Amino acid sequence: MGVLNITSDSFSDGGIYLDFEAAVRRGRQMVAEGADVVDVGGESTRPGATAVTADEELRRVVPVVEALAGEVRVSIDTTKASVAHAALAAGATLLNDVSSSLAAVASEHGAGYVALHCKGTPADMQRDPHYDDVVSEVGEFLELRAADARAAGVGEVYVDPGIGFGKSVRHNLQLLAALPRLVATGVPVLVGTSRKSFIGHLGAGGSPDGRVGDISPLGADDRLEGSLASAVWAMACGAAVVRVHDVAATVQAARLFREIAA
Repeated sequence: MGVLNITSDSFSDGGIYLDFEAAVRRGRQMVAEGADVVDVGGESTRPGATAVTADEELRRVVPVVEALAGEVRVSIDTTKASVAHAALAAGATLLNDVSSSLAAVASEHGAGYVALHCKGTPADMQRDPHYDDVVSEVGEFLELRAADARAAGVGEVYVDPGIGFGKSVRHNLQLLAALPRLVATGVPVLVGTSRKSFIGHLGAGGSPDGRVGDISPLGADDRLEGSLASAVWAMACGAAVVRVHDVAATVQAARLFREIAA
């Protein structure tokens, strides 16, 4: 799954693809690089992000969805029902829902659905997140959301442990280590670690128990190696989908992994 952020403030590529032509060009490039799905989003969910209006989000995403839908499977990354309805009507066939509240919308359109675990909101989720047992709590939440989606009539359901969404560095590592447990539930798992801040923190020598920001982390453009390592780990654990910015490099890694596994 290739990431296409049509936003001004996403942590990695904010502002690069705000222009319609640039967004469509990047979407087509990802298809050429081997993406199976292009995930289109018009509102940043990075830590500290501020919301955009539904009208603005619709203006950003719907034309791009329409342009790409005939060429690749398109996912819409949104938390707004109105945006989800419009994007699915425009040709998207998968709803990637950070809020885990829009399963009924996916069902209405006969679309697939991704339920993601997020503690808090993008505006406050990284303010000292706490869990008694992050693996159990996230797993139980996702099992419930998957059951709710099926009960709503969704036939294609994925769960995402929400790496970086209200999680410390240690929480992220614990969830990645426990991916086989989540995969064993039988619900296909989507993992999105690409270029995230915990990779920059660890890549710069930060402690797994330290706070992102305690050191000078690697910048988003310098996190490819860590992103690939975590993507291949997710594949080895049985993840069904990896959500990435660097499609060409990850596809190459996936092909090698597939041949070794075979």
